[in-house]
Amino acid sequence: MLSLIVVMGIVIALLAFAYAAWLFTWVKAQPQENKTITRISGLIQEGARAFLNKQYALLFKFALLVSLIILVMLPNPIWKGFSISNVFMALSYIAGTLFSAFAGKIGIEVATLANGRSAEAAKKGIKPSFMVGFRGGAVMGMAVVGACVFGVCLVYLLLGDPQAILCFSFGASSLALFAKVGGGIFTKTADIAADLTGKVELGIPEDDPRNPAVIADNVGDNVGDVAGMGADLFDSNVASLAAAIVIAAKLDATSSFNKNVATVFCYAALGLLASILGVMTAKIGKHGNPTKALNSSTYVTTAIYAVLTAIATVAFGFRWEIWAACVLGLLVGVIIGITTDYFTDDTKKPVHMVAHASHSGPAFTILSGISYGFLSTLPAMVGTGVSTMVSYKLCQGIDAAYSADYALFGISMAAVGMLSIVGMIVSNDAYGPIVDNARGLAEMGELGDEVLEITDELDSAGNTVKAVTKGFSISAAGLTVIALLGTFMSEVNTAAAELGLAGVTGFDVMDPIVFFGMLVGAAIPAVFSAMLMLGVDRNAQRMVEEIHRQFREIPGLREGSGDPDYNRCIDIAATGAIHELIPAGLTAIVSTIVVGVIGGVNAIAGFLVGNILSGLLLALFMSNAGGLWDNAKKFVEAGNEGGKGSEAHKAAVVGDTVGDPFKDTAGPSINTQITVVSLIASLLSTLFLTFSIF
Repeated sequence: MLSLIVVMGIVIALLAFAYAAWLFTWVKAQPQENKTITRISGLIQEGARAFLNKQYALLFKFALLVSLIILVMLPNPIWKGFSISNVFMALSYIAGTLFSAFAGKIGIEVATLANGRSAEAAKKGIKPSFMVGFRGGAVMGMAVVGACVFGVCLVYLLLGDPQAILCFSFGASSLALFAKVGGGIFTKTADIAADLTGKVELGIPEDDPRNPAVIADNVGDNVGDVAGMGADLFDSNVASLAAAIVIAAKLDATSSFNKNVATVFCYAALGLLASILGVMTAKIGKHGNPTKALNSSTYVTTAIYAVLTAIATVAFGFRWEIWAACVLGLLVGVIIGITTDYFTDDTKKPVHMVAHASHSGPAFTILSGISYGFLSTLPAMVGTGVSTMVSYKLCQGIDAAYSADYALFGISMAAVGMLSIVGMIVSNDAYGPIVDNARGLAEMGELGDEVLEITDELDSAGNTVKAVTKGFSISAAGLTVIALLGTFMSEVNTAAAELGLAGVTGFDVMDPIVFFGMLVGAAIPAVFSAMLMLGVDRNAQRMVEEIHRQFREIPGLREGSGDPDYNRCIDIAATGAIHELIPAGLTAIVSTIVVGVIGGVNAIAGFLVGNILSGLLLALFMSNAGGLWDNAKKFVEAGNEGGKGSEAHKAAVVGDTVGDPFKDTAGPSINTQITVVSLIASLLSTLFLTFSIF
């Protein structure tokens, strides 16, 4: 039965690829007639490809080095006897990086193809423009989750080794970490520089072609919010499956119920099928609300998934407790999305209050935004805690002899459930930067005020849904890494049994070694975030200087008769991002290894707990506060609180500038960081068990 279900997963993944190909063809067939839009869209595509190629060239060198280390060290050091398993581990890691890179590359290609077509479709109304943007995003959604399910199923079918899937997941996570960091630094460098020099200093529109940073800004939307976020959600989905499969495989070998691995693969494959059906049903009326349309698609996909998995539970004889934990995780994810929407939607009170506070200056914009950002973390933190606690209790009674393992399996299945409709989540998320670019292209192509109103509405919906999907993905990452903590314990106990050592059932927080690990782990997300935001700060300052130079030295640039050097700004953003991305990523990786070598498995357990708690809090706060400031600015620009050019507008732009690296650089990168350190802990558990200073 297991082999049949794994093959079924591969077939559904291939179906997702076929549907993505059809969507890609449909988007490409949409008309693009405006020569200015065609030219600028081409510049955006060229800049995005160039950056992605440069970034991947660096990251594949890093991946090659790590794969060599894995070849030497895992599952056992080669000086203890060479094993073919070491080769399989290294190949699994490389496969993870390649699949993750593929997901990002596909997203870039379709997003830079759809942006101009979405802008021109707005001439016919909101419905055709929305459909181009959404279906462009859906190509990314189908490709990301199809690659995830296909990759995990293929590795398991060929190797049958859960630890190989951990290596596959580590490959996806390590590339996602650097891709998200690099893309986030690129996009916010350009966005901050373009906003501060254009809107605040010169009083010109956001996407005015006179601004030398405007193309770099649009390129950044794609490399950060499409390629980076795609790699991020690919990583989270693979990690959730890896955590569940490791625990399930151990239970299948010992427990009276032996369909646990089959359950994981079946529910994951049905999640992809539900996303395909959800994307097919997505629609909007002639005068419809794009935010409502996007959210409705998510709710439809959720309902389809719950029904499909219930049918599979009956058909294959799975446990209803596991189904309940899985659906609980999904429902909590949707609820977290709804609460995030309240704090970031420009029709809700928090955005209006921050916009109103902007009358009194940027200090009050910042203070009110930070306050609401902190308030917004409570529902998601409580939701994650509730889903952890309830799923733990639901599954611990499946087999009394293995209650602790089943309890951890319940948590891992809640994470699988929360990420089960990630195909729809990625589709919604990638829609955001496509319509953001479309709005800029409509302005640069001079398509008129009516088209700009439509693209503004689509862009606002994109910002709201992006904030929702980020809250969803961060919370899902939280559940995933809690499950990975269980995977770490499972790997430690397996290694302990092989070595004749005592296993672990838990960790005492009053143990000074555990507490040491907690303190260090809690500090790493803050240090990691600071490094990323300082990178944006340094890079943005360089770009602001370049913009000033061009306005000063290029004749007629301010008046519109001179030609800005767009490529120079793109190069500054790209070079700075590549320079800044490695130190931050290595800090997270090296600190994990150092703590393990100092304090062993007890210190690492504390490190993971501290890292998870502070990482979740900071990621949710920064993501939501950034989305709140962004939509407060857009609320003012829509004519409220004095409108464009007012003092409130200038203050709101400053708030948005602060929020940019919060929501698009540091915030969403933290969940990848905590996944990476959790996977490293599991893969090196034998080393930390057998050697430590204390």
